[in-house]
Amino acid sequence: MDTKAIEAVALSIRSLSMDAIQKANSGHPGLPLGAAEVAAVLYGELLKHNPADSKWVDRDRFVLSAGHGSMLLYSILHLSGYKVSLDDIKSFRQIGSKCPGHPEYGETDGVECTSGPLGQGIAAAVGMAIAETMLAARFNTPKHTIVDHYTYTLVGEGCLEEGVSSEASSLAGNLGLGKLIVFYDENKISIDGNTDITFTDDIENRYLSYGWKVLRGSMYNVGEIADLVEIAKRDTSKPTLIILKSVIGKGAPKQGTADVHGAPLGEEGCKSAKTALGIPSDEQFWVAPEAYKYFEEKRTEWAKAEENWNKTFAEWAKENPELAKKWDAYWNHKATGECESPSYKVGDKLATRDASGKSLNCMAKRYEWLVGGSADLQGPNKTKVADDDGVYSKTNRKGRTIEYGIREFAMSQVMSGINLHGGLRAFGATFLVFSDYLRPSLRVAALSKLPNIYIFTHDSIYVGEDGPTHQPVETNAALRCIPNVQFLRPGDAEESAVAWEMALESTNHPVCMAFTRQAITVYEKADKDWKNTVRKGAYIVQEGTKNPDITILATGSEVEMSLNAAKLVSGKNIRVVSVMDKTLFEKQDEAFQKEIIGNAKRVVVAEAGVSFGWEKYVSSKKDLFTIDRFGESGPAAKVAEDLKFTSADLAKVLKG
Repeated sequence: MDTKAIEAVALSIRSLSMDAIQKANSGHPGLPLGAAEVAAVLYGELLKHNPADSKWVDRDRFVLSAGHGSMLLYSILHLSGYKVSLDDIKSFRQIGSKCPGHPEYGETDGVECTSGPLGQGIAAAVGMAIAETMLAARFNTPKHTIVDHYTYTLVGEGCLEEGVSSEASSLAGNLGLGKLIVFYDENKISIDGNTDITFTDDIENRYLSYGWKVLRGSMYNVGEIADLVEIAKRDTSKPTLIILKSVIGKGAPKQGTADVHGAPLGEEGCKSAKTALGIPSDEQFWVAPEAYKYFEEKRTEWAKAEENWNKTFAEWAKENPELAKKWDAYWNHKATGECESPSYKVGDKLATRDASGKSLNCMAKRYEWLVGGSADLQGPNKTKVADDDGVYSKTNRKGRTIEYGIREFAMSQVMSGINLHGGLRAFGATFLVFSDYLRPSLRVAALSKLPNIYIFTHDSIYVGEDGPTHQPVETNAALRCIPNVQFLRPGDAEESAVAWEMALESTNHPVCMAFTRQAITVYEKADKDWKNTVRKGAYIVQEGTKNPDITILATGSEVEMSLNAAKLVSGKNIRVVSVMDKTLFEKQDEAFQKEIIGNAKRVVVAEAGVSFGWEKYVSSKKDLFTIDRFGESGPAAKVAEDLKFTSADLAKVLKG
């Protein structure tokens, strides 16, 4: 290792970071000033990567979980040769910049994961490490190893305080993800002061209890950092936490204090820091010539590494043509098998969660790269995949079913990590009401344009005896309001099969599907081309006429309720519409919306949830047949009666 060159890189990271933050008059200088060495050693000596091809599939992954220190990442990406220019760094935190306030996947070359909401980065890294082991088990052969890389992440105290990091770290230890290496920047400072005011955990023993290896060293001994990583790699039966003692804001006048965590140093502060660090105090965005030279020489080495991998891959593909065909299918999300989507006939009666289970198993046969599991609700969620691969574990890396345990937040972010890694597509499942546990991750997945698939069952008050704690009423509206999230609430088993098809068709947004616990009847559809029409969000189930007296806009189990209610009303022409995707329906042109609703004298909305978002369709609040209160504990039918949410009650509204 060229220690002097590495130290020059670290110095350059500090220079670029403090100047970019000062120019923007916004940002977090503490981490890049305090942890520059780990980035320099990692990108210069340890990481298997090639900045000329940032999507090389067998590259090592690095996630900056402590995403507030984003200038650390942007600086090292620039120095090592990714498509991050000095001008990009100078426009840090500005509109349209490739260097936004926190790292955003898809916005900046070399950024592997959107991070910043603390703890989510390490959880995504766990997903990436899982994906590496799954693909290695499927595609490596005794003669050729084509999947063999590590996942690294940098965390701070903030990440380790957030609960999602505990969930994900516990899962990683249980699964023995030995190619996951986490650097802990231990500076003992957060925004409000020394972390001892709130955070006195014994981190070493906490991670040992998770089943991790724990190593300790100094952030400022670059040789020691490299040695610790080498030790971590000797035993890949456990993930490794490397605790690196550091000084936040190293070199700044107020180093080691909360004052350097999240605010620019000021012009005088930058000059003082530069003088203390040995950086020319009168230069802006200074980079040590040795740093650029060092990485220029490294690029030949990196290109050669990828070239050698390409040769190995070509040999592997030639000797294993069927595996090579499957590899292409995995990475391009093509079919690997055949399965006709489940079919049903009018009058069949089953819960849509059961229909979802049938579709999931069909999709699993069609797409071998579909993997995932449930948050300890495999039976209730109907997510058991019946195949020969079994459950993913430290002894069975070919398993497609991931047993997440009661860790909804981590489950969602691990899904994101798997999808970010590439080659696989992940789903996860829990009760609809518990989507609140994973909502922060779903939001980041939507921001990152990730096609995560969420299976949410027990979708309404018809959960029954479990009571209002488990009966979602506000949840549909809450999920619909997240930008770039698709929320599907199918009305019967046939619609559930189409919902699954739509979910697999998504490439740039998460899809949430809500399914019933109770059995509902498959109904006849007036629109004979409904499977295509519903891809616009809604379709006509019961025609009525072009000028109906009433059009009912219903979702989920309330479609059947609406059909039954219409039978109880005489003398009125009633159209029933299934709105499987309200948001998508509202994106259609006005002509389509009018065609679906018809020239109705009245529009009534029927959904077992809050009225929020439906108000614009009705002329009177009495036409909102919704539930704007929490439920009750009791048998489902009795709960519905108590809440006056039955077909008979809806019929009264229609007659009014």
